Amino acid sequence: MKSNTILTPSNLSEDLRLQIAYDTLLKPSGLEIGSLQKVLGDMMSHDIDYADLYFQYSRSESWGLEEGQVKSGNFSIDQGVGVRAVTGEKTAFAYSDDINLPALVESANVTRAIANKGTEKSIKTASQSGPRNLYLPNDPILSLKSESKVALLERLENFARKTDPRITQVMASIAGEYEVIMVARHDGLVAADVRPLVRVSIQVIAESNGRREQGSSGGGGRFDYSYFTDEVLEDYAKKAVHQALTNLDAQPAPAGSMTVVLGAGWPGILLHEAIGHGLEGDFNRKGSSAFSNRIGQRVAAKGLTVVDDGTITNRRGSLNVDDEGNPTERTVLIEDGILRGYLQDSLNSRLMGMPITGNARRESYAHSPMPRMTNTYMLNGDLPPEEIIKSVKKGLYAANFGGGQVDITSGKFVFSAAEAWMIEDGKLAYPVKGATLIGNGPDVLTRVTMIGNDMALDSGVGTCGKEGQSVPVGVGQPTLKIEGLTVGGTA
Repeated sequence: MKSNTILTPSNLSEDLRLQIAYDTLLKPSGLEIGSLQKVLGDMMSHDIDYADLYFQYSRSESWGLEEGQVKSGNFSIDQGVGVRAVTGEKTAFAYSDDINLPALVESANVTRAIANKGTEKSIKTASQSGPRNLYLPNDPILSLKSESKVALLERLENFARKTDPRITQVMASIAGEYEVIMVARHDGLVAADVRPLVRVSIQVIAESNGRREQGSSGGGGRFDYSYFTDEVLEDYAKKAVHQALTNLDAQPAPAGSMTVVLGAGWPGILLHEAIGHGLEGDFNRKGSSAFSNRIGQRVAAKGLTVVDDGTITNRRGSLNVDDEGNPTERTVLIEDGILRGYLQDSLNSRLMGMPITGNARRESYAHSPMPRMTNTYMLNGDLPPEEIIKSVKKGLYAANFGGGQVDITSGKFVFSAAEAWMIEDGKLAYPVKGATLIGNGPDVLTRVTMIGNDMALDSGVGTCGKEGQSVPVGVGQPTLKIEGLTVGGTA
């Protein structure tokens, strides 16, 4: 590629990502692709079903600003390789933070402990439908000088303070990550990805008449810091201030069973936590999910469709390839209320006899992959959100969510509303504070009675935890009306 060529996703080639990965991960240690295949061949000679090597280099930073001063700053570099062997349901995994041939061989020797004895091998691999170019392989950390990153946070703080005099405290942060990965598999596949990731967050404190409330906002995705224009930063600031000022006027939330309307966008985190995890292949293979053995059955209200899509350009949860080297996909999980499928990695798809969906993910080279969500959201209905609110005689409107807790296997959840309003006679009457939503994910799916036409994805802030591993994800949904949801309140 000529030096004066402008790099865009449309002219980006998979060869470029492979070259970057080779130069970053293998070349410094004198490793060649042939060396990797020899290590994998030696592992497969011990009669195992599947083997792969996962190389990773990551560089990350974060800056925190409070009261106009930089209060925190972190920078880290990490690299290593994970070696995995699979036979039947058993997985052997070892890793090293040294990328060199002796470390590879030593780690591979550890995995041979699960050598199989005569099991028939049947490995399904995802179709290689061509390279994905969902984001540019740019290093966001190098996209802005240090003093400019501090200036960005100062502008964000000023946008919040000038919005309203009741804002007494502002905390802003910026974070960036540059990650290069390479996967080499026993079947000869070698895949690579270069993954940028950035995020800006703001939290404000508002005070009035002796009362203090907080609000927060932010966003990001797989691009560099140039995304955060003054227009974007001002929007984040206004949303955080709006939330804090709304809560200043909020009354105690009532408790009981009532009609609840969920706002579009980030409230889809309820869908992700209470439903999405139950659709991951490992829980269903083990029979511990409420959705186990229910493909083809009605599990949700008619008109409700849920997808997981790792192929959306620049989104926080998107990947060109998953952490087994398979291309990500748009997977329909629930269609018009009928369960259609699960999210799969290679191990669980093989054992369940189902296709790989490109959902193998891991936090780092020091972790073994498992089926995880990417960007999980509900598709649009056909109703304007104003009509949904107008249909409620008395109920709760949860415009935005805070934290929550979920039992992944049962789907039971408790979520707190960061911004909520009481609905009376079809109108937003007054804001309330202290509202929590309590229920069961599979049950909630059947209680959806109206679906809006305003589907929105979150602004790019989600991180999902599972079995001690955290990965970036996206969520989304349109406005939803749910009947008979339990609300915990403080009134």
